[in-house]
Amino acid sequence: MAKQHTPVSKSDSSKLRLDKWLWAARFYKTRSLAKQAIEGGKVQCDGSRAKPSKEIEVGAEIRLRQGFDERTVVVRVLSEQRRGAPEAQLLYEETAQSVEQRETLAEQRKSQPQLMTNTKPNKKDRRLIHRFKQIE
Repeated sequence: MAKQHTPVSKSDSSKLRLDKWLWAARFYKTRSLAKQAIEGGKVQCDGSRAKPSKEIEVGAEIRLRQGFDERTVVVRVLSEQRRGAPEAQLLYEETAQSVEQRETLAEQRKSQPQLMTNTKPNKKDRRLIHRFKQIE
């Protein structure tokens, strides 16, 4: 039987740095990436722009943007340690409105046609372009 770890809340205080919690909850791969996202305005804590050193508490509402997705999560447990993904998901709870909004936006993105990428054409593509423009 596999041993399960439960997220351990911080014992000495009921507050934790925002960048450290985002890293422990696995929203960002490193604390420096979490810090850059916070400084770039992609993370809001309780409806206002925050600093990486902002101390969050249980029950804080955090809005964060990752690529095309925007999430609104509520902090359930504070943890300084980064653990596996199933345990990290116990640290927060995503609001129902956020889940619904993400799913509808994902469906809209999938239904739209794919745009051409801006890559340099290869030899075959150049020949087709010249043939199309009738330049030989």
